[in-house]
Amino acid sequence: MGLRRVSGGLRTALLAALLATGLAAAVLPATVTSADVRTAAPVAASRPPLAGKIVGIDPGHNGLNHTSPAFLARKVWNGREWEGCDTTGTQTAGGYTEARFNWNVAVYLRADLIRMGARVVMTRNGNHGLGPCVDTRSRILNRAHAGVSIDIHADGGPRSGRGFTVLEPVADGPNNKVIGSSRRFGRDVHAMMLRDTPFRISDYYGRGGYISRSDLAGLNLTTMPKVLIETGNMNNAADAALLVTPKVQRAIAAALAAAIVRFLAGR
Repeated sequence: MGLRRVSGGLRTALLAALLATGLAAAVLPATVTSADVRTAAPVAASRPPLAGKIVGIDPGHNGLNHTSPAFLARKVWNGREWEGCDTTGTQTAGGYTEARFNWNVAVYLRADLIRMGARVVMTRNGNHGLGPCVDTRSRILNRAHAGVSIDIHADGGPRSGRGFTVLEPVADGPNNKVIGSSRRFGRDVHAMMLRDTPFRISDYYGRGGYISRSDLAGLNLTTMPKVLIETGNMNNAADAALLVTPKVQRAIAAALAAAIVRFLAGR
């Protein structure tokens, strides 16, 4: 019995069954219409790459940090020693602040990660406040049980220097179990920054685009894989011209999202 002699309802049901078994292309006659295909059972959507994952983002500093030196001077324990609560961050010669840059990249990154199915936890909810202190930022992400976290920064290095550096933790107790995984994540960040952004490896800070830091609360206190990325040098005119543009900020966010997907996929 050919499909062209079957009633419309039965023909649709048969077509759906054939599509489900992958045999439709072999047996469907030329008279089957596009309407029949539209009424067939839909193919299940693929699972988003970060479905069920929790990702932490720490955009360094905050937009009003410069208004309260007393707040910044508060001492907090960073896992090894006492340090200041936070700093103002750097800025370009034109006055574009690092805090603003960090926030913009974080917002773009959050949107990318949510589209990929992740639940995202941020250490601040805007760029018009103070802090929080660096130890509090670590606790926010630790308590969220994020699978991986990224600290977003831009550097204030020598005017002649260019490029990015990945800052990696050094074992100090709280972070002992995530040193190896943080280094693996750092390799993914390094690779995706080279692939997806106009920035090259720093020619003035670290070695080969990496440096280990034992004096930062965000790295010392972490209980999940985490690195800090100094994306470029705001004191360098060429780097600064890139860092302030939305196009480049989006590219950096996309590179970090790709690194997170790559790391959590175990590649």
